Amino acid sequence: MIQRIQTLYLLVVVALGITLFFMPVLQFETPEGAETIRVWELSATGLTEITETDLEPQTLNGIWGLALITLLIPIMAIIDIFLFKKRILQARLNIFTVMLCLGYYGVLAIYIWFAKMNLETIWYIKPWASIPAVCLVLTIMATRRILKDEALVRAADRIR
Repeated sequence: MIQRIQTLYLLVVVALGITLFFMPVLQFETPEGAETIRVWELSATGLTEITETDLEPQTLNGIWGLALITLLIPIMAIIDIFLFKKRILQARLNIFTVMLCLGYYGVLAIYIWFAKMNLETIWYIKPWASIPAVCLVLTIMATRRILKDEALVRAADRIR
């Protein structure tokens, strides 16, 4: 199981997915003309205000869509690792993981739009937002290797 290169790709996806859960992917700021400058960071755990004020920093925890997708990406990769004997099912679940990585950016775009409309802020993307794209590429590479293994097994079965 671990000697297959696609398993290593999927292990990296798991590690990056877990890292993504705790890292902020966006930063929102009020425009410079505002009376008070406020700064928020968006991560899977919520929208947290990081402005240094006299008040307690506030966290908005209703961001369940982003948290769900962020958790599903490494969970699906772990499931894919343990399905090494069922290569066709493993490849199909990898395709679902690719769709989750793309869906992450869709949900992120929706949150950007809502924050821009409701908070009237300027948003900045953080480098951690590229993790789902890296996971997408690694999952596609793993899927290609899984299908290559399946073709090799079928060719070996034909020879017998």
